Amino acid sequence: MSTMKITRRDFIGSSLFAVTALTGAVVGLTSSMSPDILKKRSPAAKMSLGLVTYMWGSDWDLNTLIANCRKTKLTALELRVEHKHGVSPSLTADERKAVKKLFAKSGVTLLGFGTNFEFHSPDPDVVRQNIEGAKEYLLLSRDCGSSGVKVKPNDLPKDVAEEKTVAQIAQSLNELGRFAAEIGQEVRLEVHGGCAKIAIIKAIIDQVTEKNVGLCWNCNPQDLESPGLAANFASVRERFGRTVHIRELESDSYPTKELFDMLYSTDYDGYLLIEEGGTLSAEERIKRLARSAELFAQWKKDAAKI
Repeated sequence: MSTMKITRRDFIGSSLFAVTALTGAVVGLTSSMSPDILKKRSPAAKMSLGLVTYMWGSDWDLNTLIANCRKTKLTALELRVEHKHGVSPSLTADERKAVKKLFAKSGVTLLGFGTNFEFHSPDPDVVRQNIEGAKEYLLLSRDCGSSGVKVKPNDLPKDVAEEKTVAQIAQSLNELGRFAAEIGQEVRLEVHGGCAKIAIIKAIIDQVTEKNVGLCWNCNPQDLESPGLAANFASVRERFGRTVHIRELESDSYPTKELFDMLYSTDYDGYLLIEEGGTLSAEERIKRLARSAELFAQWKKDAAKI
């Protein structure tokens, strides 16, 4: 479809009649388009590919991580805690500013931190420790110029009613969400552990009222259980946060292309972050990451044509 480009000079020099006519033409054209045609302008065109440092980046320092992202055309990083990158709450204010400045100059987006804080324990003191620990990382994320922190649910203790644990996890997330909202951050609940079944994670997120608490889809085997990937995805899609954890794109361990298609068709404009295990050489990891970036670019190109 051809488009009309109107320069600032054209606009200033045009008559009110011409502007009105142009506006009417655009409105008429848009209203006559089918929903499928409008989908071609999907915000999903902004969807980006990045890396979780677990485990393919766990042994790379911060400069190496950034360099390898640039080399492989990955645009974003989630820093898993306690890795070689060394970014932690122990950093001073000046060190945090230096991290922020480093990423600002790099062209790679620091999305935040992948923590292991969890909220299922029957011991209130343990839950409190985890909440306060997550708050420290939210402050670190703010100071480093990133946008959020990943946490885990993470289990259903056998001697506690499931409904009680679900409510406790949701309550913890609501407290974190309120704290995060005050400092411009997002809390990302990873679909993980004993709460990986979508019905359980849905029961949790349905009780979370803070809108800056989002789900981090994690490409678990449980996603494929009855009623199937599409239905499970649809049941929680509206609560997705800014990050999704995926496998390398050529992996046959998960239907990643099907997931991509569903994300694209529902206008997801966040970040797909490769999270892979296994012991591979640095050269092999870089090769595979670069291949995933190539496939991702092709998938987006193909999706835009549909």
